[in-house]
Amino acid sequence: MRIGISIGTTFQVDDPREGPRSVLEQARAAARAGLDTLSLGDHHSTGPVSYVQNVPMLGRLLAEWDSRPAGCLFLVPLWHPVLMAEQIGTLAAMASGPFIIQTGLGGGAPQFAAMGARMADRRRLLDEGIAVVGALLRGEAADSEAWGISGARVAPLPPHGVEWWVGAGAPVALERAARVGDCWYANADLTAARAAEAMAVYREACADHGRRPTRIPIRKDVFIAESAAEAEGVGDALMSAGYRGFERGAVAYGDPQGVAEQLAVFGQIGFTDVVIRIMPAPLDATIRSVELAGEVRSLLQAA
Repeated sequence: MRIGISIGTTFQVDDPREGPRSVLEQARAAARAGLDTLSLGDHHSTGPVSYVQNVPMLGRLLAEWDSRPAGCLFLVPLWHPVLMAEQIGTLAAMASGPFIIQTGLGGGAPQFAAMGARMADRRRLLDEGIAVVGALLRGEAADSEAWGISGARVAPLPPHGVEWWVGAGAPVALERAARVGDCWYANADLTAARAAEAMAVYREACADHGRRPTRIPIRKDVFIAESAAEAEGVGDALMSAGYRGFERGAVAYGDPQGVAEQLAVFGQIGFTDVVIRIMPAPLDATIRSVELAGEVRSLLQAA
């Protein structure tokens, strides 16, 4: 199994510079740890809570990264396809490896309203947006009645290609991931049992569409410390407070050996990649958790 990182970019801070600094330090730690992929999320109209935006932040992080894949989540229904393709093309031209485009429907009526979009249109716009952005990134001219686009072309184009990771939960969404994506990007809230059920649906959809994905990633919220007791102190407190509404089996925390054992179950189900996000903790503990993820990676790859 490969271990990547999706760095959290939500911050409740007085100094707006603290968020970008935290993201940068985590990216540097991920590079030191030899993690396999680097990515950032996507959300809009979050004020007064600070959300560090993915495109400019990833541009900075690529200076800390090497030839391993990097990318961003783009909530396609909230992005004009030409702008999205241009941003990806420029980022990919700065990257040294393949560019990962993570996507999904997105949610939250206030977010959609703030961006001038309607929740009711998101499924149609997701399919159309993926098709248009994909064509543009292949160097083709693109038209779209839904987006009011005529004869659009973009440059630069991704020199190492792109991978489409399509988030999905419901069966209809898993079918979409098999139909339009290079792979399904499984949600962080899945326990092993629910992940196995969804994997069976996805595999069947892939067979129906003649697809054989070589990568199937799942995102997991984790916390890793030198000792199991230290990690459990942090993790148990978060779970007792109702952490994101998740079940205990959907997260992983402990020392590197313990976390490797918790994540190995998902490898047995068929996931090739675990994309971690560090559960909330002070910055020094967060950085150490990212560094220790390198040990988790080694343990999983040696198994």
